[in-house]
Amino acid sequence: MKQALVVTRYVLPAVVVLVGVVFVAVDPSGNWEGAACLIGAGLSISLLNILHRIGVDGDRARDKEQAQRRYFDKHGHWPDQRRP
Repeated sequence: MKQALVVTRYVLPAVVVLVGVVFVAVDPSGNWEGAACLIGAGLSISLLNILHRIGVDGDRARDKEQAQRRYFDKHGHWPDQRRP
């Protein structure tokens, strides 16, 4: 599972960008549009991965805060405080 995440987050975008760079290196006089599309696609994959990770981290923080508020409602103090 962790290996699949590494491949999706880092290897896939790097390979797509690398293929775009190779297109330009192989034929510098042409293929600019195709290379630009591939490089843009690779960067887009990276950006989507970053935005997804930011969203997931926000959900975790929200869930943690909600659990702390439920604890406060039940016990009358925050989980990291000593009992009054």
